[in-house]
Amino acid sequence: MRISRLTPWAAGLAAVALVAVPAAASAGQQGTAAPRTPAAAPAAAASYTSYDSYYAPAEGKTGAALKAALHDIVKTQSKVTYDGVWNALKATDQDPANPNNVILLYSGRSQSKSTNGGGANDWNREHVWAKSHGGFGTATGPGTDLHHLRPEDVTVNSTRGNKDFDQGGSPVGEAPGSLTDADSFEPRDAVKGDVARMLLYMAVRYDGGDGFANLEMNDQVNNGSAPLFGRISLLKQWNRMDPPDAFEQRRNQVIFDVYQHNRNPFIDHPEWVDSIW
Repeated sequence: MRISRLTPWAAGLAAVALVAVPAAASAGQQGTAAPRTPAAAPAAAASYTSYDSYYAPAEGKTGAALKAALHDIVKTQSKVTYDGVWNALKATDQDPANPNNVILLYSGRSQSKSTNGGGANDWNREHVWAKSHGGFGTATGPGTDLHHLRPEDVTVNSTRGNKDFDQGGSPVGEAPGSLTDADSFEPRDAVKGDVARMLLYMAVRYDGGDGFANLEMNDQVNNGSAPLFGRISLLKQWNRMDPPDAFEQRRNQVIFDVYQHNRNPFIDHPEWVDSIW
């Protein structure tokens, strides 16, 4: 169940249990498969049922002070190798209606976990913050951070390339509802907020430390190899119009419990987006 856009943040987040298995519609999946409990759903190592202590250093802050506090919180993490990302995505993006499949981000398609690779109809590792924006490649750190890596059809991934996010363009084959033009990509409505929150996490987590570029947001496209991503004004709108659903919340929980042991704060507190930017 996707939270109503009219529901206040706090009430909306309380309405969906973090560790509940979401219905297929929560993942924005194309089709109407009936939800069922996955027999092989990844177990949470130690479900984090309260975030008060985790976010305590950020309490009462806004603007640059909030961003700095969140950076200090989320920078403490375990790191995953690029090879390890394959298996991690099979757990984080598991189809709630079919434990043998993952849900592809832009396509919304449920596809066998075993079809990962480089073939035309395989799925691969999509860097939502394109790795050329800052030149971090697939280095352990931003290049393997699960909070912005998602499974996607190889051809769709290639079509998206390293484009910034904006509105408009032509329909993307194999990704119903997504559009693209020469310098931008627009994802389908069901994951617009997911995309925004992944990018904003990256801008908070990577601030020039760890030997990597300082990743920042701006309000333009054609950012090329600069460590910048746009458009922030539109991403803020997407965050508001598409609040976190159960699939996205569960994904955040699995990354926290099993893999990186840090969280995307904008999934837990989407209102912080407008407090910072």
